[in-house]
Formats: sequence, structure tokens, C-alpha cells
Amino acid sequence: MSLPRFFLPEQVLARETEPVFALALAPDDAKHARVLRLQAGEHIAVVDAAADYFECEIADPDALTVRICGHAQAPRPRPYVRLFQGLAKGDKLDEVFRHATELGVSEFVPLVCVRSVVKLDAKRAGKRLARWEAIVKSAAMQSGQRRIPQVASPATVAEAARRCADDTATLVCWEEERATDLHEALSAALAEAGCAPQAARVSIVVGPEGGLTEGEVRTFAEAAPRARSITLGTSILRTETAGLVAPALALYELGELR
Repeated sequence: MSLPRFFLPEQVLARETEPVFALALAPDDAKHARVLRLQAGEHIAVVDAAADYFECEIADPDALTVRICGHAQAPRPRPYVRLFQGLAKGDKLDEVFRHATELGVSEFVPLVCVRSVVKLDAKRAGKRLARWEAIVKSAAMQSGQRRIPQVASPATVAEAARRCADDTATLVCWEEERATDLHEALSAALAEAGCAPQAARVSIVVGPEGGLTEGEVRTFAEAAPRARSITLGTSILRTETAGLVAPALALYELGELR
């Protein structure tokens, strides 16, 4: 059975000098700890601000004080997978970000596309961003991730394409592509970059409900040297389905999920 996991946004446990010390949990995490009704002697997993993993024993559940029981070895290198997900109606992005966090996606960028039905002003975007940050944090805690994924503010296609300039691979999911699949595109990009899978930085682009336009696909191709349009098969996938299938396939090809 996995241990309850908590993230410390500011505290570095290697700097603690006392054998028993208080955890500097964020308010929502402190509330979560109380809901769990942790007892003295129980063990929890803690990922601190230096991304170090510790197993700790609860000393005082009311004061949230602990003692360190063990320190994990440095984690093995993992590929960095970023998902540019087209803005979609309802709570579709909530579910994509939640489940893609469980898969191991490192960063999310909501993408404003020509065919995006949803329009976010600054106020609505701020509220959505706070919601998405809470969702990925909860999913990271539940799934045992070493880091909480970053959620960026919504970006235009032109802005997103510029961010992909230094990617090992930029994989643009496009229903008009028939020839190149994800395996072929990613393998070719890794070979061209001379990059090991565990060191790769890969961006995946998924359009909104209406898909990406040809011009938007061209924008990525012109801005990112190793951008390739890809097919996800013969079926036309919903945006929220493609937003999970593509990262899962990429992570598998990079040696994860095995």
C-alpha cells in the first residue's frame, strides 16, 4: 500500500537540524492531512522543495511534526513531456490534465486556436488556471509523482510554437496527416537530435474540438526544427481523448509506462 504523499513548496528537509520538526505544508495540504486523521507512528511520503523524496514518521499529528525515516536515492532521469491542449468546452481540460498528470506529463499549456469555441478573458483565465493547478497537484499526490506539473497561462499558437524551438521533438496531432505516426516521428526526431529517450524534451500539440487548421500546423513546422505532424490512427478522436492517448504513447516510446 502506497504512503500518503505531500509536497513542500518551500521547505528543504536536508536543512532541518532537529530530529523532530514541523512540516511546512500549504494550507490545503494541512487540511488534507487532518482529514486523513494521521496517527503518531504512521509513515508518510514527502517530496520537498528540492524534489528530494523522504519517508517520514508522524511524531505529533496535531502539530504536524515528523522525524525522517529514510531518504530515497536520486531519481533516474525522466523525459520531459509537455502537452499543448486546445481549449475545449466544459470540464474537458480538467479531466485531461488530471489523467495526464497520472501518466507523468510534466507541463500543461492551454492552447488558444482558431477553432477554439471557448474564449477566456483575463479574469476567467485566472480562475481556470487556479483550478487546473489544484487538479494537477491533487493528481500528482494521488499518483505518486516526484513533481507537481507546471500549468502555464493560455498561449496562442504562435506563442506555443516559439516555445518549441529547442524541443527534441514537437509532435502535432492533426487529423489530415496520414503518413507519419507518433513512433516514426519521435524516433526520427531523437535520432536527428542525437538525444537519449530519458533526456528528451517533447512537446505534444492537440487542437480543440474542431482540430487545428493547416496554417496552425505550418506555424509549428516553421518555428520548431523538429516539429512533425502525426496521425493517431484511422479513428477521429475527441480532443480530450487525443490529449491522453498522445502523451501516453509518447511516454511509452520514451521508456516510461513499462
